Amino acid sequence: MRFDLQMDRVEDWIRDRGISSVALQFPEGLKARATEVSGRIWSDLGVRAVILGCPCYGACDLFTDYRKYAEGLVHFGHSPIPGLADDDGVLFVEARAEVAIEGPLRAVLGSLPDRVGLLASVQYVGLLEDAKRIIEGSGRTAAIGKGDGRIFYPGQVLGCNCSAALSVSGEVDCFLFIGEGDFHPLAAAFGVDRRLIVLDPMTGEARSVDDLRDRILRKRFAQMEAARGARSFLVVLCGKVGQYRPREADRAEAMLREAGREAHRMVADEVSPQALLPYRVDAFVSTACPRVAMDDQARYPRPMLTVPELEIVLGRRAWEDYAFDSIRGRPASPARPS
Repeated sequence: MRFDLQMDRVEDWIRDRGISSVALQFPEGLKARATEVSGRIWSDLGVRAVILGCPCYGACDLFTDYRKYAEGLVHFGHSPIPGLADDDGVLFVEARAEVAIEGPLRAVLGSLPDRVGLLASVQYVGLLEDAKRIIEGSGRTAAIGKGDGRIFYPGQVLGCNCSAALSVSGEVDCFLFIGEGDFHPLAAAFGVDRRLIVLDPMTGEARSVDDLRDRILRKRFAQMEAARGARSFLVVLCGKVGQYRPREADRAEAMLREAGREAHRMVADEVSPQALLPYRVDAFVSTACPRVAMDDQARYPRPMLTVPELEIVLGRRAWEDYAFDSIRGRPASPARPS
């Protein structure tokens, strides 16, 4: 599949600013095109491009220290998080998928219920209005919800935020997620109590993630059960600009100490099983992206909880009230040296 990297727009932006160097940040799925982009910028403009090799999973990973290496930054593959990146030295290029929705959607239209909520990752969010028109043309209703202050487009889902789905969940019988993979649709499946169908507009495949969601949630409950006897906890803060949640860390520490447990705080830019291996505690609590705990749970040496899961372990929340640890609105910004 081809994704539109909007190279004419990128080059116009570089030219208009008169900059002589630019940093390029790509998510894993687009890094294969990094040298293509770098080569074109040099060939067309004579501008040096610096490819950033650090991991990038979303706009929350925005490389804010780009001025160490270049005069501007082009961040590919994600939309801005409103209020987070108020920097005119940064250009977001969403890399929209070059694909149509009509054929794939009409092929599955008969299996949809009367009321459908529409969702997508940013690469496919431009297909939502066409999908709405097609669904409503069949006599059904289609809803595209507006997310909270962290969401740039109606109907958009982030790996850490499904507020666009929550805003219309009472109006629909199921959600149709337009996109590929499991990362984004699982965020919606964790957060709303509705059937969710994933439609890949490239292959035409329609599938459910409900079984995968249920398997992951069973593993989450096993993690919570393993943490019930823990006496010492490491509360982990992520220093990335879009995942830094000191208030949640404060809240987790307060809950632990009120319960007579030992609490320590650590901050890291990259939260991973390897980064936590040296610390002598019984369990971890992540205040970073909830997927840090959920997607890599089997790799952590000790139980890794989200903050709502800690509430369950400490008896402040019932298992039946399990909640996805959605990052809402505008996060706090970590202090940076001047």
